[in-house]
Amino acid sequence: MQIVLWIVSIGAILFLSYGIVPTVLLRMLSIGMVKKGELKQTLALTFDDGPNPVYTPQVLDLLKKYDVKATFFVVAEKALDHPDLIRRLKQEGHSIGIHHYHHTNSWFLTPWSTKREITKSAEIIENLTGVKPVYYRPPYGRFNLFTNIFARGYTIVLWSAIFQDWRKGPDSSGLQQRLIAQISEGQIYLLHDDGEDGGADSDAPIQMIEALKRFLPHVRRRGFHCVSLEEHLGKKTTVEQKWSV
Repeated sequence: MQIVLWIVSIGAILFLSYGIVPTVLLRMLSIGMVKKGELKQTLALTFDDGPNPVYTPQVLDLLKKYDVKATFFVVAEKALDHPDLIRRLKQEGHSIGIHHYHHTNSWFLTPWSTKREITKSAEIIENLTGVKPVYYRPPYGRFNLFTNIFARGYTIVLWSAIFQDWRKGPDSSGLQQRLIAQISEGQIYLLHDDGEDGGADSDAPIQMIEALKRFLPHVRRRGFHCVSLEEHLGKKTTVEQKWSV
């Protein structure tokens, strides 16, 4: 019994040291990651876990209607299943970041699996779009000891506003009010255009889209603009200013 307890204790310590402690420290201290933008009167909409053949097109139609640019952190195996949606994202001017090849929690990945999830995802997106992705968001916002090592060269983007929209509520009005309540300069919103991953409700994006339909006009009335991460983080603006001198 003592041997079993010793093994369990060692395992728990290793798990804490490998995944949980790095995640808590990195997120608490914001080491090597972005959580907010730099420009005034802008916020960034980001969508995780797609592309989804039912919901992603609806999100894109809505963004196009209001001339909004967003950023999609895609699951690469889903991108392979729906390459037309990835190409549409690029054609309509949205940013494409990587999530993982599978929607895998970094706490349960070996170092080599972590590297493979990141590099394979990037290769797939580059092959589909002709552009190497520069943004990375680990699923669930969780890291392990090796995540930042293998994510060098990418801007790690988390969020400043999260809404648990992966779970379906009684209606979309509650989510709409939460979206409105978080409007402020520099916000990075985390939303989901797919509900097929563990812990999510498969039809939850329906309510997110309904809430977004009423939220986007409200944002405009408040004098805010929803922009891509390039612009939100000041990179696109810097380039435009350089050429205008």
